Amino acid sequence: MKYITNCKIVLSDRIVCGKALAYDEKISGIVCPCSIPDGAEVIDAGGNYVAPGFIDLHIHGYLGEDSSDGSAEGIKKMAEGIAKNGVTAWLPTTMTVSVDQLTKAFDTIGGLMEESKNWNGAAILGVNAEGPYINPKKKGAQAEEHILTPNADFFKKYADVIKICTVAPEMDGDFEMLRELRRDTDILPSMGHTNATYEEARAAIDNGVGHITHLFNAQTALQHRNPGVVGAALTSDVSVELICDTFHIHKALFSLIAKTKGDKLCLITDCTRAGGMPDGEYDLGGQKFYLKGIECLLEDGTIAGSVLRMNDAVKNVKDNTDLPLYEVVNAASLNPAKAIKVDGAKGSIAPGKDADLVIFDEDIRIQKTIIGGFVRYEA
Repeated sequence: MKYITNCKIVLSDRIVCGKALAYDEKISGIVCPCSIPDGAEVIDAGGNYVAPGFIDLHIHGYLGEDSSDGSAEGIKKMAEGIAKNGVTAWLPTTMTVSVDQLTKAFDTIGGLMEESKNWNGAAILGVNAEGPYINPKKKGAQAEEHILTPNADFFKKYADVIKICTVAPEMDGDFEMLRELRRDTDILPSMGHTNATYEEARAAIDNGVGHITHLFNAQTALQHRNPGVVGAALTSDVSVELICDTFHIHKALFSLIAKTKGDKLCLITDCTRAGGMPDGEYDLGGQKFYLKGIECLLEDGTIAGSVLRMNDAVKNVKDNTDLPLYEVVNAASLNPAKAIKVDGAKGSIAPGKDADLVIFDEDIRIQKTIIGGFVRYEA
């Protein structure tokens, strides 16, 4: 048995001080420090927080690599890189590229899932397929030439790999794809890159949509007489993604969305291959974009993902809301775990769950990342 002492333990509903956390590959429980046996392996957290590891449901790239490249070495490099940001599990996210490129990416990522449980980085839980079944009118930084009419067959072939898929429901005649995915798979359909009306969005939710891709971005806006996709998301029981980099979403809205959506709010990074890299020119789905500071833009000024780190997303929400820290952490851990139904094993500090843990200071700077009971990163 291993122990973390001198820490503030972030549970899903409170923060516990003056105790120690016992774990091996799984979490054992919270104990009195006086009960730790002599000779046990102990991590002194230095008065910092120990929290459940973060789960990034939507991340395209990092450190010059991109999930859509279908490179095993690139995926491993990303996994090691994001572990330094407190991410212990993730969904490598593809975008609207050719079917051949998607097939390669799905095969590569699926083939790494088992290996990733024991490697020196964040574990792969599956794939997030953002596209190709989207609306050209809301394509954002996605390549229009690769947009396809919704069809469940391709995704059903990879139903054991794909956890989330983004669909523009108004392009799906009679919601046929949505209903088929709901009936035949465990894939979570997400509404995004969509020009749906409020009424179409609510109908899509009734027919299988359970998640919203990067709320506010690349979808119809909230207006008082025309609530749009955003209005449907805020008034229904779906989980939502939010890119809290203070560029995609104004920080004044963080609190409103958190209080409206509660445990349905999932922080994501939507990070590109420019994450962790210097300002300059990069590629996203075959299109050039430019990184300057926290802004990723195509040549025409369209926003093209982010360079957000998950620990910075947590800090941005913490600093710009009055939410208790445990609720902010939930949005980066437990809520994403619930969205893809892995909360029985991940997402919170509870006996029997995987020992996926992160130690951070008051500014959410990562000190250690522990995955499956083993330290995979330390500052």
